[in-house]
Amino acid sequence: MVHGMNKIIVVGGGLVGAVAALSLADRGFRILLVDRQKPDLGPTGLGMDIQNVALSPRSRKRIEALASWPDEAAPYNKMKVWEERGVAALEFCADAIENEALGWIVEKTPLTQKLWLALEDNPAIDIVFGSLETVHSESTGVCMTLSEAPSIRHSADLLIAADGANSAVRRAMGIPSSIVPADQMAITTIVRASLAHQGTAWQRFLKDGPLALLPGRDPHLCSVVWSQSTAKAEHLMALDDQMFADAVARASEFCLGSVQAVADRYVLPLRQQMASTAMPADRVLLIGDALRVVHPLAGLGVNLGFEDIEHLMLIPNRDLMNPSALKKFSRQRVLRSQIMVRALDALRRLYGAQDPLTGWLRNAGVAWVQQQRWLKKRLIMEATGIDSLTA
Repeated sequence: MVHGMNKIIVVGGGLVGAVAALSLADRGFRILLVDRQKPDLGPTGLGMDIQNVALSPRSRKRIEALASWPDEAAPYNKMKVWEERGVAALEFCADAIENEALGWIVEKTPLTQKLWLALEDNPAIDIVFGSLETVHSESTGVCMTLSEAPSIRHSADLLIAADGANSAVRRAMGIPSSIVPADQMAITTIVRASLAHQGTAWQRFLKDGPLALLPGRDPHLCSVVWSQSTAKAEHLMALDDQMFADAVARASEFCLGSVQAVADRYVLPLRQQMASTAMPADRVLLIGDALRVVHPLAGLGVNLGFEDIEHLMLIPNRDLMNPSALKKFSRQRVLRSQIMVRALDALRRLYGAQDPLTGWLRNAGVAWVQQQRWLKKRLIMEATGIDSLTA
């Protein structure tokens, strides 16, 4: 079964793939969206989706142009960052950039559902389910086959892989990825605290890794992302709910008082990885986690994927199938990705260093930055994607 040309194949129906498909359809292209299945509903706890993403103002603007914004999105107007072995802290406020919020903690399932409603309602988008088997790029187009019985072959002018860290497209094309091991695990869950979160994202760097408490719609509910060594993670996962709740409260210096309830806990290994190229062939692009995976400590992952789409949208329609324009896009996105992977690894190592001199210098530096309004504004604009020097 061969489908015609004049269209773009998007592989991957997650957040980045869905936004890419909708954005390109909005530009007048015919889209074929391919995934193994429709995204599953994620786990919930205490009335909140345990899987969530921190979205920047720039990402929200992109989504709202394509689908309705989910009611479950919780804004955060402040961010406080401090550490276990020092007294200096960094505080960021949305007021510094005269913005509504620094970002939003968005539950993943409701957002995915909103995007899929838009996908299914869009007459320019066809959706097929199946496991990708092969990808072949030629001068005039790209072909892929799905490993169904019989195999189904699809052709298009361009294929965009947004199929995640274990990208089937990247694997089918033999594109290697360099891996930066973090030697850490992340525990995720939802907690109910005795004190309101005040629309603040709290992050404390501990000896083993950062603990983040991210605000939910309910003023007493927070999403937890706790990165630490494998041994520490295994110990924490073995605790009963009350002991784990007490551990979270102590580790966060009781910034939200006591932890009164804990949802189911999930643990996943952390790593950073970078594909060797964003353009494995003239008619194939990698975006999102298929291109790079970054440490969650800065909440940049899905925002970088949406940033890929923003840069793709800067290419005029007439040039979108031009290898020269795509190679320029690839070079820029690879450079941006390398900078972010290295910067986040350096930040993780900096806060992981335990010698007294490094600790003193780190605290002195944090105290200095806290006093520099212009620098904090620059950091906020970089982190939120409002005005990025490296994008």
